[in-house]
Amino acid sequence: MAKVTAVRIFVVDSAGPKAWLFVKVEHSDGMTGWGECYTVPGREQAVVSLLEELGEQLKGRNIFELRHFVSVAYADFAIKRGSLEYYCAISGLEIALWDLIGKSVGKHVYNLLGGTLRTKLPVYANGWLRKFDGSTQAIDAGAEAAKALVDKGFTALKFDPFPGPWRPYIDRWSQDRADECVRAVRAAVGPDVELLIEGHRRLTAPTAITMGDRFSESRPFWYEEPIPSSHPEHLAEIRRAMNIPIVSGEDLYRKEDFTALFQNRAVDIVNPDVTCCGGILPLLEIGAMADANLVGIAPHNYNSPTVGLAATIQACTLMPNFIITEYFVNFEERKEQIVELPLTLEDGCIVLPTAPGIGVSLVESELEAYQTRGTRPHSLPSLFGEAS
Repeated sequence: MAKVTAVRIFVVDSAGPKAWLFVKVEHSDGMTGWGECYTVPGREQAVVSLLEELGEQLKGRNIFELRHFVSVAYADFAIKRGSLEYYCAISGLEIALWDLIGKSVGKHVYNLLGGTLRTKLPVYANGWLRKFDGSTQAIDAGAEAAKALVDKGFTALKFDPFPGPWRPYIDRWSQDRADECVRAVRAAVGPDVELLIEGHRRLTAPTAITMGDRFSESRPFWYEEPIPSSHPEHLAEIRRAMNIPIVSGEDLYRKEDFTALFQNRAVDIVNPDVTCCGGILPLLEIGAMADANLVGIAPHNYNSPTVGLAATIQACTLMPNFIITEYFVNFEERKEQIVELPLTLEDGCIVLPTAPGIGVSLVESELEAYQTRGTRPHSLPSLFGEAS
């Protein structure tokens, strides 16, 4: 019986604000499967350590025992006490095993799971407005960047218009600059491009409502994570006060954690990430839970536009309540250097890949050339850097 023989780990410099973490699972038949793990700057080596331990446990196992391995890893390795780093590690391995399973039978993962509902999947551009400081120059530059992306074929753009550090109480100047930024982008791209406003879990409910009211004049497509998902009652309060769809869930890792969002009718759309929610099957299960509660799904994908995105669309193409997923334009240059079978982007959509497995392959020599231990986190503010 063919078995897993090795697990290799690559932490790769993305030439951007975070590192990419890829995992390669090797098989005694000579095949390989690729997975990707979510990363947070400064915490990559914690995920690597878990991958090394879980990889040793995976060696010698049949790739078709995927569900059993994931189950016992949670019960007997994590002792039912998951963490961000644990779910990042198990997600990467789960994706790699699905890639191997698909290749072993010569089928696309989406066909093994029931067949596609669509041939193209819409994506929104992200990563084009970073370190926004609220200045007139930054607002003008953001509007120009947005227009350039529309000229490239994107029909939906996501951005965080709030200047300054992530704090729950923001001053009037910051509120005004955020509103001005959104208005400038709307004016630059016209009425037909969808604007997706990112909150990064930073606000209080009253401030979130105030800003949502101001943003509404620019007709945003959604308002993402105005507050943390750990406060579903407050999120529901924001949703009731808004005429903008509310999105939350990227900071959740277990499907069980989404239950409170549905029970409190706190969201219109959920955005789990395949590289930290457990992998392809858990993403599908969260999508099914959302569908049963009349909630849409638009998976988060702050990962490479290669393995992470390919795994995301394997699940998205099966979901009747799928809306859109994420594409980071600032990762494109390095992506071109490491990918052998790239995904195709056409008119703001990803074309469904046709190669077996998840549909993409990486160039191992390029991964080795760009290996790193990780990305340094942002410097933490000093006491004297806080407003008095």
